[in-house]
Amino acid sequence: MENNFKHSQFAHCESGVISTLISSYGLKLSEPMAFGITSTLSFVFIPLVKINGMPLIAYRDLPKNIVKKISKVLNIKMNKKVYSNKEEANEELTSLVNDGNLVGLQTSVFYLPYFPKDMRFHFNAHNLLVYGKENSDYLISDPVFEEEVKCNENELNKARFAKGAFAPKGFIYYPDEIPKDIDFSSIIKKAIKKNAKSMLTPFPFAGVKGMNKLAKKISTLKRDNNDRFLKNYLTHIVRMQEEIGTGGGGFRFLYAAFLSESKQYNLDEKILDEASALLIKSGNTLREFALLCVTASKNLDKFDAKVIAEKLEEASSYEKEAFTLLKKI
Repeated sequence: MENNFKHSQFAHCESGVISTLISSYGLKLSEPMAFGITSTLSFVFIPLVKINGMPLIAYRDLPKNIVKKISKVLNIKMNKKVYSNKEEANEELTSLVNDGNLVGLQTSVFYLPYFPKDMRFHFNAHNLLVYGKENSDYLISDPVFEEEVKCNENELNKARFAKGAFAPKGFIYYPDEIPKDIDFSSIIKKAIKKNAKSMLTPFPFAGVKGMNKLAKKISTLKRDNNDRFLKNYLTHIVRMQEEIGTGGGGFRFLYAAFLSESKQYNLDEKILDEASALLIKSGNTLREFALLCVTASKNLDKFDAKVIAEKLEEASSYEKEAFTLLKKI
């Protein structure tokens, strides 16, 4: 399949890669649409699951959700493969791009040398595109960078086979066959209803209830001569919200853009406009919430558990209202 590749910078790596990948192979697909039709917006707070000793907090579905679901949602035949052998993975990638294929990869941020050192951390679910090779350097379209970059094959192999949570295992993906007639109206309607159901779930640690659960936990935090724990907890919340991918607020802005774009497919414009506005409010509120956490972590004398918790509750109220509306689509 021939591709028509053009590098673009995006808000989030996985939705950005899928947007460029699918668009390059003939089906124009925006980043918000890729994010929205895969029902990727979420919230999860699970104290029993630990990340560096702190509870799991997530503002989107698990990594690979978009890659896995886009083929099912759009009925696209997608080639996907993981490897146990680094040499085989490198040889096959070289062969694919030399044949003109645009290929998506899952990698670790930490081992990508073109990232500034202060931006490298052990996150194994970063997505990028490889579109060519010059000698031993791969030509890379990384959606978080303004311009294309290069990466030596040895360095890229380190990033492709990093160990730990969400280990990439050399994972590659690219489309093989894309249908020509796609009923976006029906697909969008189903995706919105599915996302509304997940955000309004009765499960206490997910969706809107999960946001309120975290707010309740924050309201119980006290200094109690354990300033180190409190500071670590607050910075962990911010790291999970703002440093892992687009950030909690950013995902809300992305979903709001998806709702606005969906108006062209004969869905209820009033509901879409109202829900989009509410999610923008939530995104802004989540950023204010993160700022309160940062300010308190830098000066614990300014820590006010009630104020921080109420800010998160405010965001959850906007999301509850938005997805209650969207259930009616």
